[in-house]
Amino acid sequence: MSINLRSPNEQELNLLKKWRTNAFWVCLIGYIGYYLCRKNLSAAFPLMEEAFGYSNSQLGLIAFYSELAYAAGKFINGPLADRVGGKKIFLLGMFGAMVCNVAFAMGDSLPYFIVVWCLCRYFLSMGWGALVKIIGHWYEPERNGTIMGFISLNFQFGGVIATLFAGLLVAQGVGWQGIFIYPPMVLFAIFVWSYFACKETPRDVVPDTNFGHGKADKKAIVSKEEGDEQLKSNPIKIVKGLLALPIFRQVLIFSFFTTFLRSIFFFWTPKLLVDLGMESGMAILKSALFPFLGSLGTILLGWYTDKYAKGGDRARPMWIMLSGLVASLLAIAYCVQVGGMNNTIVVLLGLSGFFLLGPYSMSSGALTLDIAGPNAAGSASGMIDFLGYIGGALAVWGAGIVSDQLGWGQVFQVLAGCASLATFSAYLMSRQFRKPATD
Repeated sequence: MSINLRSPNEQELNLLKKWRTNAFWVCLIGYIGYYLCRKNLSAAFPLMEEAFGYSNSQLGLIAFYSELAYAAGKFINGPLADRVGGKKIFLLGMFGAMVCNVAFAMGDSLPYFIVVWCLCRYFLSMGWGALVKIIGHWYEPERNGTIMGFISLNFQFGGVIATLFAGLLVAQGVGWQGIFIYPPMVLFAIFVWSYFACKETPRDVVPDTNFGHGKADKKAIVSKEEGDEQLKSNPIKIVKGLLALPIFRQVLIFSFFTTFLRSIFFFWTPKLLVDLGMESGMAILKSALFPFLGSLGTILLGWYTDKYAKGGDRARPMWIMLSGLVASLLAIAYCVQVGGMNNTIVVLLGLSGFFLLGPYSMSSGALTLDIAGPNAAGSASGMIDFLGYIGGALAVWGAGIVSDQLGWGQVFQVLAGCASLATFSAYLMSRQFRKPATD
């Protein structure tokens, strides 16, 4: 059923622009808040080792099972966002994460930590699919790369803020429990503001507006004109339509490898630096260089693909960037094995963030909206991230075991191999983009 939409008048346009700006900031700052209650676990790992005597393999179990819970949550909550609405799911995820963080601080056994953090990660899995859906409704498709590049700062810069905040708490003498008490306090304030500051779609402001539509809208597997009501009764249609596209299937494979890589950096960077001889507080602070440079790479890639990607081929600059990641990882493996090169390793970790996080964010950001459109964005991002975090779960579990038995040098040799596979996957995506249309 098609919907007749009209262009807004000047007064309505000003109002819509105001609410669009609000939606942008809620998605940006709100997801940073998500990271305050997510990235704190990796910062707490060195302190939990001191408090409980856990090995990397044991800490890796918390990461492994919670990654699986996160993957399952992505698969369930992405389509749920399409059906219920992005804003409701976005707020529910915040609330659940706050409760679980406080509960985690009350624990004293490994099984308890695993169960509570799995529940926490399930709620945290609600954020991204809901966010992509909201942004997709408010912005024109031809701006996907730039807008999602800036929006992706929330998890890059959110990682920086969360890491620095945790490092500050540790420097102030706060124990591991405090790392899970103070972040939910901040997130609660963000939750209240987000509730009042954001609307789901432009049509919640002006019922029959075409605001947010653009010339590229028809490229998506499910266009904006089809309407949410029709799609709510056809989730199977969305999934089948996506899986029928070769480019989407390649994005799924790409997500597996890049999330595999990102998850190891996400969970293990502070512990890696501590194992190399750094003090806990300094290791946490220096690990922030990875997401900080990753933020720069994400913005650069999003802007570049909107401006210069020929035929919409965002994948070509992605595989070029990932080639730099392969080189950085091989260099880290060498430095770890040689020893005494900790500052060089920190710089190389930052470069790894620059080369990895831009291509990683592209798969579940601009590419998701290019392929699926906003009405199916929750389902598409859920499928992409589901497979990705299966890879992430295997990665964080395996890294703990390999680092205990063989050392971190071997871990980074494996990462270099996975980065090579991700580079090849992006290259194959680029070839798909450059094939001439057959219809």
